[in-house]
Amino acid sequence: MDPILVGKATTTDSSGSVYLLPKYGNRHGLIAGATGTGKTVTLMTLAEGFSRLGVPVFMADVKGDVAGLAVAGSSNEKLQQRVEQLGITDYKNEAATVVFWDLWGKSGHPVRTTVSEMGPTLLARILELNDTQSGVLDILFKLADDRGLLLLDLDDFRAMLNLVAEERKDISTSYGLVSTQSIGAIQRSLLRLEQEGAELFFGEPALELADLMRVNYDGRGVINILAADQLILKPKLYSSFLLWLLSELFETLPEVGDLEKPKLVFVFDEAHLLFNDAPAALQQRIEQVVRLIRSKGVGVYFCSQFPDDIPANILGQLGNRVQHALRAFTPRDQKAVKTAAETFVSNPNLDVADAIGQLGVGEALTSMLLDKGVPMPVEKTLIAPPRCRMGAITEIERTQVRASSPVGIKYDTAINRESAAETLAARVQQAAADEPEAKQEEEGGFGQKFNEFLFGTKRRQGVVESVAKQTTRNIGGSIGRSVGGSIGESVMGKTGKKFGGQIGNQIVRGILGGIFGRR
Repeated sequence: MDPILVGKATTTDSSGSVYLLPKYGNRHGLIAGATGTGKTVTLMTLAEGFSRLGVPVFMADVKGDVAGLAVAGSSNEKLQQRVEQLGITDYKNEAATVVFWDLWGKSGHPVRTTVSEMGPTLLARILELNDTQSGVLDILFKLADDRGLLLLDLDDFRAMLNLVAEERKDISTSYGLVSTQSIGAIQRSLLRLEQEGAELFFGEPALELADLMRVNYDGRGVINILAADQLILKPKLYSSFLLWLLSELFETLPEVGDLEKPKLVFVFDEAHLLFNDAPAALQQRIEQVVRLIRSKGVGVYFCSQFPDDIPANILGQLGNRVQHALRAFTPRDQKAVKTAAETFVSNPNLDVADAIGQLGVGEALTSMLLDKGVPMPVEKTLIAPPRCRMGAITEIERTQVRASSPVGIKYDTAINRESAAETLAARVQQAAADEPEAKQEEEGGFGQKFNEFLFGTKRRQGVVESVAKQTTRNIGGSIGRSVGGSIGESVMGKTGKKFGGQIGNQIVRGILGGIFGRR
């Protein structure tokens, strides 16, 4: 299998070409250098090389010029001179097979994932939560799992927050302490996230990794380009999304060991954003993924200004190195130059620290893995030019590329199926509908049930009421006679009967009214 031409060595006593061997493409890499020194061009050259080998590539377009991969370049005198210097005989201007993606769906197909797939750890990082608030988030996810509630979009997430707030006391007893302050802080962070447009990122259809690992009809790997010119302004969301994607690859892909070429190459531009303010546990997770994902056939290439933007434990895992110029104007720059020089295998014919500051645009210090995975001594190298356009494309060109995409039909239209928000809302509506019936039953109370038990339903109550009236008359008459007899029937006979009957009727009505539940 043909290697990928990186460039031509120009070190004294060395004039050979520098190649990246496909079988070591999964040993990861680093492209570093100051702004404007040619890092993007190097990335495009490597992406084209992997694509021609049939290896899919995923990379972010931070400045908008990586999109030039989708359009054939144009020849000029400077380009032809570089091609002749490198001795490239099969060079021709051509476009790569590109699929554009965009978290907001404007400059590419929408990229979505569900809240559940993102998980509490990365979501807490996006929301910038502290440890206590992150613990509440863990409880929320556990509660959703226990109750069988799907967390797909931010509406589901908010509904679960409301449920946790309503049942806070019971949840605190069963799952751990949940404070109203923590819930409020999460709700405020969620509001800020929605204002940044992140609600479009969470939902369905969720991105399937197989769609990032496509091969074109001619056997070339598809280059997936994520529009990140606006996303980079939200560094937490940008880095968390790429880390989530890398983690999904790690957890989903099977072990394959060392292959003749990678299954996918993943480029992480502006890599320092991944590690800024990252807690120790998250850095440990990144280190684990980078170290082990190699055996899944995935190569990870970090792109940043300074090598020391990458933690030492991860930097040691990066076998293929391209170092563009660094200008040592400040103590920070001087330290970075020293770090960069120390990471290369020394070359007796090259003063690395001195050469880093003297590199021109399109030049770099390179060290690739040779046979048996041994890194080559550092070489000063003229970087090979890409065959695509080295610059941005027009909106018309982008639209044409997007229209011919094989995945547009699948992802361009959002889907909103029943999940936690709809389930909880339905329960609230059902409870509201049941409330009048429950209230009516409560008002009837025990008296109604006791009446029906004693006297049956309304069909039989007519007989009961007639019996009650007859009983009232009998009891009233007896009481009247008794009262009249005690005073003297000759003096107040009729009056006593009438007065006694009224008293008797009131007594009986009071007794029977209590039984029948009437007032």
